[in-house]
Amino acid sequence: MQIAIQSSGLVLTRSLRAYVQRRLQTSLGWVLIRRLTVWLSDINGPRGGRDKRCKIQVSLDNGKTVLIEDTEADLYAAIDRAAERADHAVARQIARRRSFAHKKLTMPPVDGEADDNDHR
Repeated sequence: MQIAIQSSGLVLTRSLRAYVQRRLQTSLGWVLIRRLTVWLSDINGPRGGRDKRCKIQVSLDNGKTVLIEDTEADLYAAIDRAAERADHAVARQIARRRSFAHKKLTMPPVDGEADDNDHR
């Protein structure tokens, strides 16, 4: 799985990059993904507070896109929560597609043929 990681307002270290890749591989490794992009940012800079943001965009093979954003005081907590939410959102998107695609259509009986529900 190829993951594009971008950062703004913080240093993207090798260990942080590895953590993001490992966490998203664990959460989203079960699904075919066209593109996965992650944006990490520190909104308030050195002022502190609940300002570490992780934004994940998942582009699925069916053309649908899932966008998740989470903001926490700790960047790793924001990554974990966003990855978990992205996993649930992708699962919902795939379930919607499957339930729609597998909906059984019933055809009215042709004149002279017995209905399947007609058990005489």
